[in-house]
Amino acid sequence: MKTLYSKFLILTLLIMVTSTLIGFLFSNTYYHQKVKPENDQKNTEIALNMAEYAESQNSLKEYLEHTASTGYQLYVINQSGYEEFYGGDFRDRQLSDSIKQQVLAGDIYHGMENFPNETFVTGFFANELGNTIGVPFEYDSENYALFMRPDIELLFSEIHIMLGWMVIVMLILSVIAVLISAKFLIKPIKQLSNATGKVADEGFDVEIDINRNDEIGELGTRFNHMIKRLGELDHMRKSFISNVSHDIQSPLLNIKGYARLLEDESLTKEERTAHINIIREETDRLSKLARQLLVLTSLDQKNSFIKTEPVPVSQQLKEIVQKYRWMLEDKDLSLNYKLPEAHVSGDASMLYAAWENLFTNAVKYTPPGGRIDITLEEKQNEVTILFKDTGIGMTEEDQLHIFERFYRADQARTRATEGTGLGLSIVKQVIELHNGEIQVSSAPGKGTTFSLTLKKM
Repeated sequence: MKTLYSKFLILTLLIMVTSTLIGFLFSNTYYHQKVKPENDQKNTEIALNMAEYAESQNSLKEYLEHTASTGYQLYVINQSGYEEFYGGDFRDRQLSDSIKQQVLAGDIYHGMENFPNETFVTGFFANELGNTIGVPFEYDSENYALFMRPDIELLFSEIHIMLGWMVIVMLILSVIAVLISAKFLIKPIKQLSNATGKVADEGFDVEIDINRNDEIGELGTRFNHMIKRLGELDHMRKSFISNVSHDIQSPLLNIKGYARLLEDESLTKEERTAHINIIREETDRLSKLARQLLVLTSLDQKNSFIKTEPVPVSQQLKEIVQKYRWMLEDKDLSLNYKLPEAHVSGDASMLYAAWENLFTNAVKYTPPGGRIDITLEEKQNEVTILFKDTGIGMTEEDQLHIFERFYRADQARTRATEGTGLGLSIVKQVIELHNGEIQVSSAPGKGTTFSLTLKKM
């Protein structure tokens, strides 16, 4: 399996080679289309000047030798069969007789412009006799032909060496730079990979140290945040399972125990009735727990998507008061409410469950003879619902945790007070899904007030 490091290195080298080839092909096309004709014209002017000066020289040979020494390759012929090479040697000396006769007859040979268009920039570097400029001139009443091209090797030998070393050094430095940068880029990714492996094997007690102000640094920060959050969720999951198991196990043991006691034929009618009532109470407790777990599951699945419709809040609250009036009478509780007509946008069944949990919670924790107030306040764009009781109240520490699943304030009285520890968690999740706010104000022995704010319809 190829590592990301090797893939990055290979990809970078391929990009370098490909871009070099594309650049070379582009420059080659530019040479043939633009530079080559201009190069032919420039060298034609030089050759014509050479021929013009040659006609006025006393010694043609000395002039041509001197001219060639300045950086030119020359080939000279005349009608009598004379031919001579001056300057650097041509790699290919082939030149058709027809071209020679054409120049001797007075025409100009444009060998550079007409040199074959090949892949390489041959018009400039090809050291061939056919890649020359041929011009006619007359010396001692005899026609001559001068074929000329710059001696590239003589003119640019040092430049060739310099360019060659420059390319080699650039290539080496580029490869080294790619290796270092790849190592620098891949290192935090390897850290992330190792960290995910540790998470899979060892749990969520993992943190990576990537101090960078770029996307990878941001990824590292998000990874640490994600692991921390997953650890919290894992702890909540374990706690949730433990609490559910406990809350299911306790009533099941009571049901099992009292069912066994019912097998005793010596029980009196009053004792048998008491045992049956306890079994009924524990069954109701299990049923309520199952219902609230289903509600929480439904809320978790809905996440941020809820059905929106006009919900008559005051009507729902009045229905709940009527539904649980018997609970108020059993505990001799007084109820005061002020519920003007108001509508909010949301899911009616979810909001009903929230009001129901808050109302039954107030009844549950308010001693006999206490009082419950429900107030609805309608503002310009909001509706605020207040549930206020004169119950046992809560400490500041309890208020920090009451919306957690299975948390119950005053644990010493948990068994004595019926409940699942899920009601307020349901309320908070419902309100948050409706983009609302919920606040609690309480003090031990002084009652509790829940304030809920929702957007008006």
